[in-house]
Amino acid sequence: MTFWDHLEELRRVLLRCIIVVALFAVLAFIFKDEVFSVIFAPKSPDFLPHIFGSSPDIQLINTELTRQFVLHMMTSFYVGIVVAAPYILFELYRFISPALYQNERRYSTPLVVSSYIMFMLGILFSYFIVFPITFRFLGNYQVSTDVENLISLESYIDTLVFLSLAMGFVFEIPILSWILGRLGILHRQQMQQYRRHALVAIIVIAAIITPTSDAFTLAIVSVPMYLLYELSILLVPRGQKG
Repeated sequence: MTFWDHLEELRRVLLRCIIVVALFAVLAFIFKDEVFSVIFAPKSPDFLPHIFGSSPDIQLINTELTRQFVLHMMTSFYVGIVVAAPYILFELYRFISPALYQNERRYSTPLVVSSYIMFMLGILFSYFIVFPITFRFLGNYQVSTDVENLISLESYIDTLVFLSLAMGFVFEIPILSWILGRLGILHRQQMQQYRRHALVAIIVIAAIITPTSDAFTLAIVSVPMYLLYELSILLVPRGQKG
């Protein structure tokens, strides 16, 4: 295939991906009640176990006339991308695979699948643990009883998306470590040597993600992150590449 043939094939791949994302986004837009019932579930007082403490149901507000409609469209688009992600990865892999060597193809399929699985696990971890804890703490935090918290719908969704993406990328650490190990950039001895430094960095990141004041909540977030680091050590080769 010539250069222009490759561009034409890429255009077809992107067009098919856009169509699939659009179809799922339209479905998400139509099934508004079901989609937003999932989105708003983490703010419920009964969403987390009672070991995390009690919290009143925090009501969301909207201050702009068109904001709810715009956020509805944006949320439908996000849902469309997440649902269509397996198909998008399949199309991109099918486009790239002819240019790969045989040994590269052997690793590429497990790599793509595992990357998607780990990213989705990070999103689920954020949805069920990180975001509810963060929202419960920040939604009830007051510098003074004279200041009442009025949480906007836009702020709620923006925080949910940000934390979901952040934890999704955090869960990619083992995959990234494996790639760097295969390239000879990262070695197991290095990660073992800097294990204590990594632990401090993990605690700092966990404290930023969940700015609560108790050690239990901090441990809930930092322990899985540290386990991911230990998993990365096992995946990284001891010596040089190959």
